[in-house]
Amino acid sequence: MARGEVALNDTHSKVIGYLLWIFGFTGSHRFYYGKPVTGTLWFLTLGLLGIGWLIDLFLIPAMDRQADLRFRAGPISYTLAWILLTFLGVFGIHRMYMGKWLTGLLYLVTGGFFLLGVLYDFWTLNDQISLKHARRGL
Repeated sequence: MARGEVALNDTHSKVIGYLLWIFGFTGSHRFYYGKPVTGTLWFLTLGLLGIGWLIDLFLIPAMDRQADLRFRAGPISYTLAWILLTFLGVFGIHRMYMGKWLTGLLYLVTGGFFLLGVLYDFWTLNDQISLKHARRGL
């Protein structure tokens, strides 16, 4: 992308990526950018004992570009959905925001479907949003 050019498909935020990187030893920034396998690995190893976490400081711009290419833009904000999932996931607020009222209410009364639903959403939220955007564009 040329200097000064605006990304047409800017689905993820570098600012949020760097804020999540502060807690990167939990893998949160990797989940946000659609990398659930390495996000889980970072979570289980504390960011590859801090080494992977430190290297990611320099990789975030590339992860942001990859996410912008991989995921489809639309009316549902990836960033807002991730914030809702991270802080209110057990209440299903992120699902209600995406228009998934039935499962949102189920999460609300079951503690995020006994936390398993929240874990599932950490692995798949980007794809869920991108799929909703693709269906809307048809």
